[in-house]
Amino acid sequence: MQHLIHSIGIVSSPYTQKFGIPRQPQLVPAAKICITLNPEFSMDCVRGLDGFDYIWVQFLFHDAISEGWSEMVRPPRLGGKKKMGVFATRSPHRPNHIGLSLLQLEYVDNLNGRVQIWCNGGDLLDGTPVLDIKPYIPFVEAKPDAQAGFVSGAPEQLAIEWQPESGVTNLSIEIRNLIEQSLAQDPRPAYQNIPERVYGMEIAGLDVKFRIVDNTVLVLSCK
Repeated sequence: MQHLIHSIGIVSSPYTQKFGIPRQPQLVPAAKICITLNPEFSMDCVRGLDGFDYIWVQFLFHDAISEGWSEMVRPPRLGGKKKMGVFATRSPHRPNHIGLSLLQLEYVDNLNGRVQIWCNGGDLLDGTPVLDIKPYIPFVEAKPDAQAGFVSGAPEQLAIEWQPESGVTNLSIEIRNLIEQSLAQDPRPAYQNIPERVYGMEIAGLDVKFRIVDNTVLVLSCK
């Protein structure tokens, strides 16, 4: 059976490429995103939403659709070496390519007749279509004692070391926090550990070059 679903809005995000996006929401608190609703949705649609601290955002992994899906995937938390069933993971390569993120709600406003929902801790690609928004209700949805399968605790974070030629002194504290928090998650594919390799990540309109040596990110340049 087929069902037709339309997006309700679109995401503006500092992450303009898949490489470097946090693998889960809330890992990078400095990652601020804005969800702009389509013109047909007025402020009446979000009346009362500002009374919640967090929202569930359902979205489409639009940049992964052309890559298809797999019954078995290699989760980064298992080092990219062990396979798990797709429905036991949060892989973007799913039959319907639907994602779900829990984001911290900052505020809701209206710009030129368009509703904007501002959030922190984003893990969404710029231009992501949003399918639905729901408020997070702690007393029914928070289960801190629940088993988490092969995912045990937050991932270990890397240290950050800005090189003298990196241009860090030209960055605002907000952009610096965003870059540091993003790189600390180790954006490399789980199977790659090549200290001499220079990686590039596009974030907030900047091209960031870095290497990773002994659990430390060496930020080489930021242009």
